[in-house]
Amino acid sequence: MLQRFLRHIETEKRYSVHTVNAYKRDLEQFSDFVKINYEINDLLSIDSEIIRSYIINMKDSGLENRSVNRKISSLRTFYTYCIREKEIEISPLTEIKSLKQPKELVKFVPEHDMQNITFEDSEDFVIRRNELIIEILYQTGIRQTELRALTDADIDRNKHTIKVLGKRNKERIIPIERDLMMLIERYIKLRDKQFPERKNVKLIVNDKGGETSPKFIYTIVHKILMEVTTVEQKSPHVLRHTFATHLLNRGADIRAIQKMLGHNSLSSTQVYTHNTIEKLKDTYKKAHPYGDK
Repeated sequence: MLQRFLRHIETEKRYSVHTVNAYKRDLEQFSDFVKINYEINDLLSIDSEIIRSYIINMKDSGLENRSVNRKISSLRTFYTYCIREKEIEISPLTEIKSLKQPKELVKFVPEHDMQNITFEDSEDFVIRRNELIIEILYQTGIRQTELRALTDADIDRNKHTIKVLGKRNKERIIPIERDLMMLIERYIKLRDKQFPERKNVKLIVNDKGGETSPKFIYTIVHKILMEVTTVEQKSPHVLRHTFATHLLNRGADIRAIQKMLGHNSLSSTQVYTHNTIEKLKDTYKKAHPYGDK
């Protein structure tokens, strides 16, 4: 049943490889737990008491509530699928609630830190490529997987837009500024000169002209952010947070940001409003005569 479920989310739901592997890992860990502790090999024979025992075990092992909730979510999705396939009638998670977890502000890079990012003005392919990676992530808010999937054909030079293929193969169009378009064109000329016979059609390529990996993009972003900011998270995804937060702080409409980020639900975008509220509080404390009372 587990393999059927994994094929379902990979082929029908079109989840990313990373997401499928996360589900696989969570469900295999749970399967190992029930085999060892209850000598049960069939995940369809599980009841709510075993689920509760598993949650207690995860907490006792030191897992934070956020991580426990993610694993609960994986189990919930799996058993919902089992009900749909008529393998079971009731999910063992029906009465299981997620653990409470403190709300954390989304981490982002301050504007003044982003402004401190500079690149040498040269015709060096690597420098221009690394610059473009940072600028596209920051100016469009796309995910690193979406960046890696971009092709030259996704760039509309006349309309100044890029076409992004998001989660579940959902397309969205994002506007880009003239300066970013110029960076793209400059980079493409250097890339094609560097690798005139390359077979890879992706916009961003590695040092050998091939496709990039998540680790490759992460390493570049992390190294550059290390030079300008003390923010703990220095990943491609923090630039997505930074994009959304900076737009909100400057008064952008949250629904427009939702569309650019590719969020299905507005609630997913609203997490960034907490940063805006905190900024308002900080401004009040610094500017109002009674702010420090």
